[in-house]
Amino acid sequence: MFYNIIKNFFLKKNVTKKLTALNTFASNDKVLTVGVLVDETYFNETSQLVERIVSQGIQASNISILIYKDKIKKKETITEPFLSLKNISISGEIDKKEVNDFIETPFDLLINYYDVNKSGLLLLSTKSKAKFKVGFDTVDKRVNHFIIKTLVEDFNEFVLELFKYLKILNKI
Repeated sequence: MFYNIIKNFFLKKNVTKKLTALNTFASNDKVLTVGVLVDETYFNETSQLVERIVSQGIQASNISILIYKDKIKKKETITEPFLSLKNISISGEIDKKEVNDFIETPFDLLINYYDVNKSGLLLLSTKSKAKFKVGFDTVDKRVNHFIIKTLVEDFNEFVLELFKYLKILNKI
């Protein structure tokens, strides 16, 4: 427990340093590939979220998902690539290949589907090579290029608002 407190302290310090040096310019490219970073500690309907995104015209093969959980139970099976605080070192290095591949992929759109400032999630978002990042208003404003004010549980409204503004911004 004490180790997790120290680890979170240093990760927050690392994230704050990355946020001050973060490039805030968004791309004007069309959205073809989508990355979804989900905190499944509080939101368990990831498959319905993806179905809703697909219903808006994005191909399912162009959507990549990364799941974050605070704690993973021993008998729990997760089909998507996942990450927990255990996989992040105190200096912010990640030891899972699929997570590093997700971060290095230059998505046209990254959906940060979490509403709590957790150092692990913020680290992933800041390290991501995505061209345009979208998230909730309760998360640090420097992480996302576009912010939607809604509840995490209401994923239908989130997706509708997102795609409404993507059309206005001429991204789809």
